Amino acid sequence: MTIRVLIADDQMMVREGFSVLLNAMPDIEVAGEAVNGREAVAKVRELTPDVVLMDIRMPELNGIEATREIVAADSTSKVLVLTTFDLDEYVYQALRAGASGFLLKDASARQLADGVRVVAAGEALLAPSITKRLITEFSKLSETPRPMSGAHAAYGDLTERETEVLVLIAQGLSNSEIAERLVVAESTIKTHVSRILVKLGLRDRTQAAVFAYEARLVTPG
Repeated sequence: MTIRVLIADDQMMVREGFSVLLNAMPDIEVAGEAVNGREAVAKVRELTPDVVLMDIRMPELNGIEATREIVAADSTSKVLVLTTFDLDEYVYQALRAGASGFLLKDASARQLADGVRVVAAGEALLAPSITKRLITEFSKLSETPRPMSGAHAAYGDLTERETEVLVLIAQGLSNSEIAERLVVAESTIKTHVSRILVKLGLRDRTQAAVFAYEARLVTPG
């Protein structure tokens, strides 16, 4: 099945470059482009892409707010944030807004395509090691726990095994790595992850990892 992508970036060269790279892939199609966050939100409603490559710093509506609006609308589109720096101060905010992952703008063609495929599949956030480093770094910015919604406060509903899996997700492990650690089948871990997302009211494993840090189930460091 072809993965349909929307590219949202205010720089024409970036949009054109990514379009060429992604359209060269047999399983990926660029469904449209947006020059700012407001247009990105509108294009998501119109085109319902599988993945949105979302720049953070854009005019009219930035990528964080655009991501928040897309997620609030219960869109099935997954947002993959684009950033120039691997520790951009806004990336963590984008993840909290509902983004499914992030990607550096200097990524290779293979990394770009793989990132799109991974996010479209709802799997790990690109490289688990990057996930852990990013979330750890920006969790340190908050000296006090953030208030959590009723859904986010309900981690007590998780079973002991589900809590264990949640912690391992936050530590950056993929499903296969968690399965190996717990000596169970990978399909079993996928089932646990699905139940964790339902119980916590989360979109994907990226939000689950952010939740684990903010709920202090895992401490940065």
